[in-house]
Parts: sequence; C-alpha cells; structure tokens
Amino acid sequence: MTQSEKSKTKKGLILVFTGHGKGKTTAAIGITMRAVGHGFKVCFIQFIKGSWKYGEMEAIARFPENIDFHVLGRGFTWKSDDLDKDREAARSAWEKAKEAIFSGRYQMVVLDEFTYLLSYDMIDREEVLRVLNDKPRDLHIVITGRDADPKLLELADLVTEMKAVKHPYKQGIKAQKGIEF
Repeated sequence: MTQSEKSKTKKGLILVFTGHGKGKTTAAIGITMRAVGHGFKVCFIQFIKGSWKYGEMEAIARFPENIDFHVLGRGFTWKSDDLDKDREAARSAWEKAKEAIFSGRYQMVVLDEFTYLLSYDMIDREEVLRVLNDKPRDLHIVITGRDADPKLLELADLVTEMKAVKHPYKQGIKAQKGIEF
C-alpha cells in the first residue's frame, strides 16, 4: 500500500452513541480509555451532567496527563430552575469545545450529552455541522446523547444506537454505585 493509499484509509472519525438505552457515556469513556492506552491526549467535555459525583469521574481523574476532563453543564435540563442559565452554560461549553477541536492539542475530543444542545436549540445546528465538517483531519470526535439530530447522524462515520430492552429501575431497583453512577 502506498503512502497516498494509507492516508486515504486513515482519518479522524466522528462517532455518535445515541438512543434511549443505557451506556452512551460508558461507551465514550471506554473509547477514551482505549485511546489513552495508545498514548492519545483526549479532551472530554460533559455538557449536561452537573457536579454530582460518579465513578467515571473518579476513573478519568487517574489520567490527568492524558485526559482533560470538563463538567460544564448545570445538571439535567428537565430539573432546571433557570433554562436561560442552562442555555448560557451550553453556549459557553460549546465555545470551549470548539477551542479544543481546533487547538491541535488532542487526538480525540468527546462531547458527552451533546445531542441535547441541538434537540433543545441551545446552540446553532448549522454551526455545529460546519465545525464538525471543518475539524482537523486526524481528530476523532465522539458525541453522546439521546435523539441525535438526523444531519449529525448523516455526517458521522459510526453511529451506535443504544436500545432499552430491560432496566432494573422498572422493577423498583434504585440506581447503584458502580452500575449507574
């Protein structure tokens, strides 16, 4: 295979983990850990989740040299006390994400719970699509969240839909440490 052929078969991918089933953020963290295992520098931005503590944060904190982790949301929007503040936080987080995407410091940028910003019209959809189209060629971008925009799905190189088949919450079992958080 010539060098030209190799460059055509290798590029930064856009991966989307969506759907109403559990595991979207977990999949993003798994691919982050895989990338870190290969020496990648990753920027992981959470857009909706607030400052509550969960296991993923503890695990990622063990890799400060390889993972820049940012929780930039105010919490789950359906529990919001001020949607205007949520929109401002979303716009600010999107600015941080754009900076990370074009900084040249990372091989992967994860936009966790990002689909909600588009679903709730918190940021401009066309701008997002332009940024994703114009991303550096070798940069991988991972996007998670329910109800991913059809144009985002069309642009993505990989789309996985998580489907809820059965969940312990439906049986009255509360969220458990190490499983849900």
